[in-house]
Amino acid sequence: MNSSTVPNLYKGIALFTPGGDLIYCIDPSKQQRWHLNLCTALQEILGLPEPPHFLVPCYTATLDRWLDPNTQEVKVSAEAHPQVLQYQMLLNAIFEAGDMVWQPAHVSEELCNPLVLATYYRQFPELWENHDLIVRFQPMETQTDISRGGITSFPPSQSLFKSATPTASTQGYVLRLFVSGHSLATEQTLETLHQLLERSLSHPYTLKVIDVLKHPEQAEANQIAATPTLVKVWPKPGRRIVGELHDVETILRLLGEIDS
Repeated sequence: MNSSTVPNLYKGIALFTPGGDLIYCIDPSKQQRWHLNLCTALQEILGLPEPPHFLVPCYTATLDRWLDPNTQEVKVSAEAHPQVLQYQMLLNAIFEAGDMVWQPAHVSEELCNPLVLATYYRQFPELWENHDLIVRFQPMETQTDISRGGITSFPPSQSLFKSATPTASTQGYVLRLFVSGHSLATEQTLETLHQLLERSLSHPYTLKVIDVLKHPEQAEANQIAATPTLVKVWPKPGRRIVGELHDVETILRLLGEIDS
């Protein structure tokens, strides 16, 4: 059996954009000021004029796993701000948190007033777009080549990979997972797929989860007849798997990682 992609004790910090992109880190040492680092990384990836600090704390979520010194039991707390509570399924997948129920983080209404946040649109329009971005950010000492538009030369789980308009030379995958509603089965499928991709791929990837109940037009446009369905959008040719997504060999064939 494959081992977990996250440590047993850690602090997980996630930062979303208004458009639904995500950058996160998993930190066993529980350093401070990670939110600022994630803002700076978003600036680099999306080519923003400055770090989007206004996203903190309104678009953040935090998971903490620690050892209770009295009982020696692992304790877990998970908080997300109201703007990102809708992404609980995705948060549980990236942090391998099972069916964790995230608690709403308390913040003053004035600090996260939607009208105030909307005033940043003119300066940061890219943040209101969806770039299908799911990025795991690593400490600077593990990075080797930083340039405007992305970070290269990393294993998949350490990549900052931006999927905008792929070209023929793109060394990465753009994937879509179509699901039906928020259920335990859906969470298990997403968690299993996330772990498989993290451990098995030789190139970076982006994965967008689409709920066909909320977005029937996307299901129709992609000719989705059943769920779950995993679609490889890039590189061409496009392929898909319908049904159970637990067979590693089948998924790697879909992605072209092994010969058919």
